[in-house]
Amino acid sequence: MSRIISCNTAGKAKVLSYLGAGETLTPEQHRVLGMVRERAEAAQEDLDAQGVDWGLRIPEALDHLLEGRADSTAGYAAGAYTRALQCVIDLNGSDPYDLGVYSKPATFLLALDEELRRVGVSEDLLLYPHVFSGPPAEIPFLFPHAVDGPHIGMFPLARAKPAADAYRAVSGSVSPEFRDEVDRFASLLESEHGEWEYATKALDWYDQDTIFFSITG
Repeated sequence: MSRIISCNTAGKAKVLSYLGAGETLTPEQHRVLGMVRERAEAAQEDLDAQGVDWGLRIPEALDHLLEGRADSTAGYAAGAYTRALQCVIDLNGSDPYDLGVYSKPATFLLALDEELRRVGVSEDLLLYPHVFSGPPAEIPFLFPHAVDGPHIGMFPLARAKPAADAYRAVSGSVSPEFRDEVDRFASLLESEHGEWEYATKALDWYDQDTIFFSITG
């Protein structure tokens, strides 16, 4: 089954502020949470239409996260928790952007990393560890891993320019089968860096610091 890799940018701390917040959410967070709940309901309707049952409904998983737990014993609850967290990310970040459709994204990105490594890109700028990093390690409770997806990844916006420069520098040296993807990721990182650099200087309220990746299928 093909998987879609998409991304958007958000402030990691803002996303984390919803987890375990319970009744301490600010009025603005309550306003945003209303939209998050609508997104969770829509995501659940999509699953229902596909006949997919994770054993835990996404809106219920969202409630658990707000309570500060992700402890359902349902067989595929990790998928519901991950999708619920993605709803929080999406409603606190920029509009999502689809990078591409891949039949086996993990396999492809591991192969792409090996090619980038071969032409001299440093380990900390390789793609797979970021795209498949998992949710923030700062989540204050055990967050289960969704083996079959969906997946969440992260790339610090502060590292976007060094990564883009590294990819541009080796684009002509990688094997032709990887060149388009190297250029696509370089363009994404350049664009996100440009917006981040401008916004951090010009907008007092701007707090986005992370590119969040979403892998769904």
